[in-house]
Amino acid sequence: MIVLICGLSGAGKTTLAQKVKEKLETHGKSAEIIDGDEYRKMLFKELSYSLQDRMENIRRLGFIASKFSRHGIITIISAINPYHEIREELSLKYGNVKTVSIDCSVEILIKRDTKGLYARALLPDGDPQKLHNLTGINDRFDIPQHPDLYINSGTQTITESTDILFDFLIGQC
Repeated sequence: MIVLICGLSGAGKTTLAQKVKEKLETHGKSAEIIDGDEYRKMLFKELSYSLQDRMENIRRLGFIASKFSRHGIITIISAINPYHEIREELSLKYGNVKTVSIDCSVEILIKRDTKGLYARALLPDGDPQKLHNLTGINDRFDIPQHPDLYINSGTQTITESTDILFDFLIGQC
């Protein structure tokens, strides 16, 4: 199974992926996380944040995930994954793909802003530090319309979110 954890920057995708992986493994299930930020830094440095490169990034993550999944490993892709088209492409290509939408209001994300991205995206035009392509602020994010699972990290604790995702995944195995 391939699990696409999608959501805006700072919504808690990586934290949730790590917590649910730990819980799965304590229950005898093999799991692997493919973190979009990590893979981009280590393997896909040449990709920009254009629409085409973002889609190519997800396409590559999906390919890697398919290799793990083929061996019975629950593979969690933790990435913003903003575009409906590429999520659909992965679902059609690899079969057992589950989309998990991690929702959190932009207001909460701006307050969290662990990476300083929202502050940079909200800088005035002309500021040399302005970030021009932050998903959800000045770049599009297609909210999953019919995700397999919806979690609101703005209203649910990490423990609640982990339990919800874990129960969902166990039910799919």
